[in-house]
Amino acid sequence: MKIFKNILVIAIITVAPLFIEAQPIPSGPPSQHGTSGNQGAGGGAPVDGGLSILLAFSALYAGKKVYHINKTK
Repeated sequence: MKIFKNILVIAIITVAPLFIEAQPIPSGPPSQHGTSGNQGAGGGAPVDGGLSILLAFSALYAGKKVYHINKTK
């Protein structure tokens, strides 16, 4: 029975992406947007600030773990 469950889970994981779709791309702004026709979409959200903070905290966490491992030895 356990083998059947494993095969079923693997089959679902393999076949599920075929039926799952992302949200469609939204249409652009209405015509006559801006003074010189349609404007392109913006650049999106900045990633640099959050990524820097994430890397800094992960380095601190890793340092803390290494310190505690070395302290217990």
